Amino acid sequence: MTIVEVGPRDGLQNEAAAIATADKIAFVNDLSDAGHSVIEVSAFVSPKWVPQMADAAEIFAGIARRSGTRYTALVPNLAGLTRAIDARVDEVAIFAAASESFSRRNINQSIAESLDTYRAVCARAKEAGLPVRAYVSTAFGCPFEGAIEPSAVADVSAALIEMGAYQVAVSDTIGIGHPGQVPVVLDAVTARVPLDRVALHFHDTRGTALANVLTALDLGVTTFDSSAGGLGGCPYAPGATGNLATEDLLYMLDGLGIETGVSLDKVLAASRRIEEKLGHPLASRYAAAERARR
Repeated sequence: MTIVEVGPRDGLQNEAAAIATADKIAFVNDLSDAGHSVIEVSAFVSPKWVPQMADAAEIFAGIARRSGTRYTALVPNLAGLTRAIDARVDEVAIFAAASESFSRRNINQSIAESLDTYRAVCARAKEAGLPVRAYVSTAFGCPFEGAIEPSAVADVSAALIEMGAYQVAVSDTIGIGHPGQVPVVLDAVTARVPLDRVALHFHDTRGTALANVLTALDLGVTTFDSSAGGLGGCPYAPGATGNLATEDLLYMLDGLGIETGVSLDKVLAASRRIEEKLGHPLASRYAAAERARR
């Protein structure tokens, strides 16, 4: 089982508190020490729109890279890719939406326009020898359009794989997905994309993230995204509690005897240290239970 740790990027990007670069570096190093094989460190996006990610290059320059860990970054376009290459990232991630409305609100491009952008990114990344991972957002529902047809998710997923992404993370951006949807969406996507190239990215807004993972495990999915402490959320989802917490996921997987190579205790320690910089408690239920014992 592979966990893709997205706390330093997807988790921190919407935090109101200004997090010092040194603290972000320490957070990544703590997560490396926990045994993660993949950590999404930051994003090479416009500092005007995502100020929390303005120090992406400095973070990559400062982290202690652990053998066996891939350090990745989100890129929205060729300019972001160039900055990522200069920062010596191990791979990059691109992101498209299954919802036309969300795509226009989020990146001011239609789905088709975004895919054209990412084809150019994939081609340049291939020249640079960089693997590309892809996200499909709003795969389980959109804050503007509501329900999304699984066929639309499959169309975007297939397009991203065809242009060169090695994996597509089908994402419940606003935390609206439930276990009844998981087989339906996966059936549509895996009719176009091999199952071993599909990952899932759940948010826990409605408390269904772990139930969704459990359902997907039975369907053969072996890669899941999560965020230390449950950091993160979506600005278009009022009341969102953030991403699936890595601690909660590990507690369940450890209990099932599923090997991840990641230390629950060390992830909890990493979450506690970054929590001190945020000004609010983290959403992880496991972390909250351990906090209550202290």
